Amino acid sequence: MASTMLTGAENLTLIRKIAPSPKGLGFLGSDFHGNHFPKLAPLSSSKISIKVGKIKTLTPKCSVSASRPASQPRFIQNKKEAFWFYRFLSIVYDHVINPGHWTEDMRDDALEPAELNNRRLTVVDVGGGTGFTTLGVVKHVDAKNVTILDQSPHQLAKAKEKEPLKECKIIEGDAENLPFPTDYADRYVSAGSIEYWPDPQRGIREAYRVLRLGGKACLIGPVYPTFWLSRFFADVWMLFPKEEEYIEWFTKAGFKDVQLKRIGPKWYRGVRRHGLIMGCSVTGVKPASGDSPLEHGPKVEDVSEPVNRFVFLGRFLLGALAGTYYVLVTIYMWIKDLIVPRGQPI
Repeated sequence: MASTMLTGAENLTLIRKIAPSPKGLGFLGSDFHGNHFPKLAPLSSSKISIKVGKIKTLTPKCSVSASRPASQPRFIQNKKEAFWFYRFLSIVYDHVINPGHWTEDMRDDALEPAELNNRRLTVVDVGGGTGFTTLGVVKHVDAKNVTILDQSPHQLAKAKEKEPLKECKIIEGDAENLPFPTDYADRYVSAGSIEYWPDPQRGIREAYRVLRLGGKACLIGPVYPTFWLSRFFADVWMLFPKEEEYIEWFTKAGFKDVQLKRIGPKWYRGVRRHGLIMGCSVTGVKPASGDSPLEHGPKVEDVSEPVNRFVFLGRFLLGALAGTYYVLVTIYMWIKDLIVPRGQPI
């Protein structure tokens, strides 16, 4: 089934297909303080919908590992570009990026559906980076049972410095080719990583494979903007999936009881038209032992292949510049939250 979190004047219901509100997926006058709607009745297909007032429907057009259109270059949605992007971003990630996009309150709210309810659970944190999300995991699970995986040694170096993570296993690896056996973990957590995966369906398929029967995956990531300028920079920067794409990827990988919970900085007051770097927490349960029922072809990106240095540099610089826009957006929304009286739309 699919569920969502929203507080405010408007009531939100998920049904079989998805339709944006008049201003996209922005709900004015709402906030994010941890209040939840009750779980909804189960859905039986990979299509969901959002109802606000009258029902409107839009059939999802997501396909398994669909190639990106030319209008969405997503220059940092590549392993090599992302590696160097975080080579520099790791220096300020915890102190500059997280306060604007991924706060402790958001983290704890997003991890709640993962049901980290036993300290003996085996957990893998894929794309764990500096360990900020892992700090939320080890509140509920013994650190010795947690593995942090990331392709960036620079990010992992920051994780190794955090005292609560000293007993965690910290390894370099690829989210689309996890170095864990099938039926290995009780929980799979990944926050702020899918946007860099060249093939998100493959990564979610891997999440299914490494979980044990009844295990749960919790993937936290961005949501696609509806405001035209924010869409432009999102398409240049990295992958911003639509909510129905998350649901479809999970369902096709074989997960059951798929749920989506909306999150966001509280100063956004529920506004989603600009997109969010951390905009939703998606969970699914593995219903059977073994590999995913979804067959997959070769990888989209082969990091062993040589690249043109000038092309790489151009992609890296353009992608990094586009990412700067989203640093400015969160400052803009923070200022609006201070200026605009409560109860009025921002």
